[in-house]
Amino acid sequence: MSKNMPDSSIQPKRFPSWIRAKIRTGENRKFVSDMVDNLELNTVCQSAKCPNINECWHDKAATVMILGDRCTRKCAFCAISSFNPNPPDVDEPERVAKASKMSGLQFIVLTSVDRDDLPDKGANHWVRTVEQVYKEIPDVGMEILTPDFKGREEHIAKVAAAGPLVFNHNMETCERLTKDIRSGNRYDRSLSVLSMAKKHGPSYMLTKSGIMVGLGETDQEVETTLKDMYNAGIDILTIGQYLRPSTEHWPVHRYVEPEQFQAWEDLAYQIGFKAVASGPMVRSSYKAEALARKALNYEIGSWLDFRSNHS
Repeated sequence: MSKNMPDSSIQPKRFPSWIRAKIRTGENRKFVSDMVDNLELNTVCQSAKCPNINECWHDKAATVMILGDRCTRKCAFCAISSFNPNPPDVDEPERVAKASKMSGLQFIVLTSVDRDDLPDKGANHWVRTVEQVYKEIPDVGMEILTPDFKGREEHIAKVAAAGPLVFNHNMETCERLTKDIRSGNRYDRSLSVLSMAKKHGPSYMLTKSGIMVGLGETDQEVETTLKDMYNAGIDILTIGQYLRPSTEHWPVHRYVEPEQFQAWEDLAYQIGFKAVASGPMVRSSYKAEALARKALNYEIGSWLDFRSNHS
């Protein structure tokens, strides 16, 4: 934990009325839960304690997390475990592909922990997973939410060239707070990751990033961050409210009102982003396919056809 972590007394005592997760149960949620358990997969929905897990799993959408459930970094906002990760599971790409096919979805989202312990930072495992999913279901749309690979262009280029529809890497917060909140990350490096991905990915590939608010940033810092992200070539933007996973994590400084989220969304479109989701309960992969389709102006159609026609 950062030595500069603010006093926890900053944390507001109650959630405001607009912070409400949807509670849903039923066959779809059970289907996703059973599939994840049976194929021994990790999901960021569970590991990061996402408040939207019930809503997304009800829609048979889950973000599968590869390369294990233990991260080599310990960010002050994140609930994912941070200690002694196991070696990559060589069979995981096949299991992820099988789960993707079983889900019956037209669009999937993959993410991973940071693996600074590996020589390639996990890049080869990423490539194998993307390729295996496309081999199993060629017409799927795919978003990948990656770590920064320590900013190594050869690793970023390899993963981008595997051909995801969306390459996502989160900025998380403004430049001033990055050092304290994002363990081992750099603001400028994250911007460069997205620029390099855009450079090396297929022509159809979108870049995407997101930030959280309520960490202690100012409104002006949010606006500056949005402009920096756009100048780095980012197409899709998400903005959501930070919610503290436990008392051991960075405290919430404020709950941003819905009207301010709308103002940032309006500003982002004025700046030039192609698709934006901004709201208290928005998370990185929330409504991912809808945002991709909006950014591409491709409302209906096969993702395989789209990739083939725009390669």
